[in-house]
Amino acid sequence: MPAAVVLLSGGLDSTTALAVARDAGFTCHALTVRYGQLHEVELDAARRVAAALGTPDRPIVHRIVEVDLSPLASSALTTAGIAVPKDRSLSEIGAPGDVPSTYVPARNTVLLSLALAWAESLGARDIFVGVNVLDASGYPDCRPEFIRAFEALAQVATRGGGFTIHAPLIELTKAGIIELGMRLGVDYSITHSCYDPIAGGACGRCDACALRKKGFAEAGVPDPTRYAIH
Repeated sequence: MPAAVVLLSGGLDSTTALAVARDAGFTCHALTVRYGQLHEVELDAARRVAAALGTPDRPIVHRIVEVDLSPLASSALTTAGIAVPKDRSLSEIGAPGDVPSTYVPARNTVLLSLALAWAESLGARDIFVGVNVLDASGYPDCRPEFIRAFEALAQVATRGGGFTIHAPLIELTKAGIIELGMRLGVDYSITHSCYDPIAGGACGRCDACALRKKGFAEAGVPDPTRYAIH
């Protein structure tokens, strides 16, 4: 089976991307990065997801590496004192020109570079990332043009090139992502999306929680998330 590196944060989107890669027949190597995020909850979720999606005959190799962006990349996710946006309407989230304080400068560029390094070392030529441009905050490094640009970079930055950056969820709604994951047998109760967790659970008020709630409601699937505030 061909190998693929999958960026895994433990969230809804990256978990679904891992399930897509597994379903496509790849031997999956999941990469989680401790990039200086203030909360470790997502790292625990990534461990659960990698264990749950693997099987005895097709285990998922999971690595957690540390590349601390917090001294350089100012964000509500990496810098204490910067507020996570709360209680925004769905029309505000992802509105044209909206790049919220939870955007981490260059994060996806760094994470994809690390995935590229591992893939080249493994002899793999496929990398999966769960970025999404619909039903998401307006992060510039989640757009199709970013994925195309990084894929072009991978061809000239490596020995031999031949890399494909797969972003299978990029044009799906959150409901569409959940529906896809359900068909692939994903247990979303073990995932974590919240930007500002409370006692290990979801705050229920940040953009990520709002989009997660919307996705499950529109998909007609019971939301297994434990929210502090509904």
